[in-house]
Amino acid sequence: MAAKISFADVEVGTELPAGSFPVDRAVLVRYAGASGDFNPIHWNEEFAREVGLPNVIAHGMFTMAEAIRVVTDWAGDPGAVVDYSVRFTKPVVVPNDEKGALVEVSGKVAALLEENTVRVDLTAVSDGNKVLGMARAVVRLA
Repeated sequence: MAAKISFADVEVGTELPAGSFPVDRAVLVRYAGASGDFNPIHWNEEFAREVGLPNVIAHGMFTMAEAIRVVTDWAGDPGAVVDYSVRFTKPVVVPNDEKGALVEVSGKVAALLEENTVRVDLTAVSDGNKVLGMARAVVRLA
């Protein structure tokens, strides 16, 4: 696969289609199994509260992975991402109800770089809180 977006078709400020990603306890359990991260703060409400959290929280790496989907969906190829980094600023709190949590992600091209690459800055918010800071991806376009 290759990126479907052409470097010539983007400019600084180009907005990527936003994404909304629901997270419930079942998703967290599946992620724990896939990642091997069975820390009880991600599935045991009593334990999470005992250690000072407001409730069960999503895995940071899961949140990071959900956010980059906005970029990979836009580019059309996950392999187009050549660099990606974030800072974890707030946890995604996942209540045990029918709604769970929602991570809302937006992105825009922040810089045109060399060799048909661009820097995309992402904003990820859950329950009104910015959950990722300095979320940036470098993407090689067609």
